[in-house]
Amino acid sequence: MTGSAIRRDDPLRVVLVGAGSMGRAWRDTIEAAPDVELAGIADIDPAAAQSAADELGRPGLPVGTDAVTLAAATGARAVVDATVPEAHHPVTIAALFAGLAVLGEKPVADTVAKALSLAAAAEVTGELFMVSQSRRWNPQLFAFRVMAADLGAIGTLTTEFFRAPRFGGFRERMEHPLLVDMAIHAFDSARFVLGAEPVSAYCEAHNPPWSWYDGAAAATTVFEMEGGIRYTYTGSWCSPGAETSWNGAWRVSGEKGSALWDGDHEPVLHGDVQRADRERSPHSGIAGSLQVFVEALRTGVAPMGEVHENVLSLAMVEAAVRSAESGQRVLVDDVLAHAHAVALRDERHPDVRAALADWSSARSALTLPDGHC
Repeated sequence: MTGSAIRRDDPLRVVLVGAGSMGRAWRDTIEAAPDVELAGIADIDPAAAQSAADELGRPGLPVGTDAVTLAAATGARAVVDATVPEAHHPVTIAALFAGLAVLGEKPVADTVAKALSLAAAAEVTGELFMVSQSRRWNPQLFAFRVMAADLGAIGTLTTEFFRAPRFGGFRERMEHPLLVDMAIHAFDSARFVLGAEPVSAYCEAHNPPWSWYDGAAAATTVFEMEGGIRYTYTGSWCSPGAETSWNGAWRVSGEKGSALWDGDHEPVLHGDVQRADRERSPHSGIAGSLQVFVEALRTGVAPMGEVHENVLSLAMVEAAVRSAESGQRVLVDDVLAHAHAVALRDERHPDVRAALADWSSARSALTLPDGHC
């Protein structure tokens, strides 16, 4: 990582891109962070950007429609991208090639092919692109991961997710609202808890007859993970009554016992296990993501969520959707290979295309040496 590195005593000046509900959450988080300064707000709707500044009590805060232009005018060193998934690729590409580090909302992009393009662009520019997969920054999830490590060999990990939100808008029109818009949180957390990557997916998705969604609001997916572990995710977005946590309800089963986490309280360990004394995560939520992003820019050490590390979470989503639509078990490497071919075909920047062409495979390119970004 080069370019946007900052000194230990420098506050990080950032431009926020996106003034919707998630953008406003990021606005407040940035404003509250002691070592970050909000330099401006960009949105394709200038009135929305101005409204977000006014609500903050800073009517004089610079606003605009282009993040790179606003960053140049304000001396910002980084961009926080809270736009819709379809905008993640153009916003991030423009920022990276303008010499700006990027902290982006999940998913990394709206397709795995575009995610691979962004990973290659980060390599070409030497700038940090970190994805804020915010549920990883949950101290209870960290504790659950520690318990899983104490259980010896792991056989299965399960997540149950049952909620009944009535969002209105685009989510209720999506073909796979649960898998595409929500399940990535659990899929990413499963990779983190197990310390293992996905091999294949088999998914069945359906829409219960009472559902208010157009697409499949319920799904069950079985992933084979490295080492033969099975991770099963089952959930519904039209399941009223006895709802789970937004984090889901988790169980990990290993050779020495099991651990349970209800998603809202401390996890519980069951079995004859000698627990190791390990430090808990000091980070939480999007504030934790922001803190880790700043620290990475100060130290040059790759953070959890760096783009290469994050892409496989989106690949799990695409594998699950492809399996649900085909009725077949889908190999994650096939998803990656197809996405790599599409990225090469569609890439317009010659240096990014050359970087993509140099990869022997997408899977190998997504593994970076420890401590580098």
